[in-house]
Order: sequence, then structure tokens, then C-alpha cells
Amino acid sequence: MTAYDNNNPFAKILRGEFPSYKVYEDDDVLAFLDIMPRVTGHTLVIPKAPARNILDISADEYAHVARGAHTIAAAAMKAFRADGITIQQFNEPAGGQVVFHLHMHVMPRHDGVALLPPASRKEDGKVLEQNAAKLIAALRA
Repeated sequence: MTAYDNNNPFAKILRGEFPSYKVYEDDDVLAFLDIMPRVTGHTLVIPKAPARNILDISADEYAHVARGAHTIAAAAMKAFRADGITIQQFNEPAGGQVVFHLHMHVMPRHDGVALLPPASRKEDGKVLEQNAAKLIAALRA
């Protein structure tokens, strides 16, 4: 397996070198909106620990990511009046991974609305700001 790359985009977000629409943070994880969302409210949950994917993280550290995804999923159901939630996590190129810092996708879903193709469009910043505010409010409720 390839070594962790400290210059991947999510590592740069963690260091504040790339901007993001943060919605949740604790000692172990950071959650922020995907700038190329497949649905409204598409959020990524990443560990603060440097981990390429599930094969490169301890079970205890991975549990923090899973708990973060659980927290975001509950808030997203409320914030976006979702009918369901899709959680995805990919590992290595053959498994569909594109950014090589462990991350979980949390996507609020609505009946009859298909996911957009991956990386098919970049969302407007104002829309992302509004969606982040909705999610942050639901997390505080």
C-alpha cells in the first residue's frame, strides 16, 4: 500500500491551507461540505489523524470517524428534511477512492431523487454557506 501523502487536499484543509465549509469539529474528526456535492447537504467526515484509508487507521481511530458520520447523519436528516441517508467510504483506487485521506460521505436522500455523478459539478459558494448554516443549526438543536 502507498504511504500517506501529507499534501493531499484533506490534509491541507486540516492545516488551514485550503478553505472548507466546516460544519462540525471535535478533537478527532472534522466534517465539512463537499464542494462537488452529489446531493444537497453532502458532507465529508475525516479523521484528524493522518490515515490514507480504512486499511491505514486503528479501529479506535476509525470509530471516531464513524461516530462523526453518525452525528452528521442525524443532523442532516433534520436540516434537509431527508427521507434517508447514504453513507459511503471507499478504499484504494480499485475500491473507488479518489482522495487519499480517509473520509466518509454522508448524503441526505429524498425519495425519487437520484445522486448526481461524482465530481460532476462544483456548487456555488453561497449555496454551500446556506447549507452549512442549516446543518450547523441542526447540530446545535
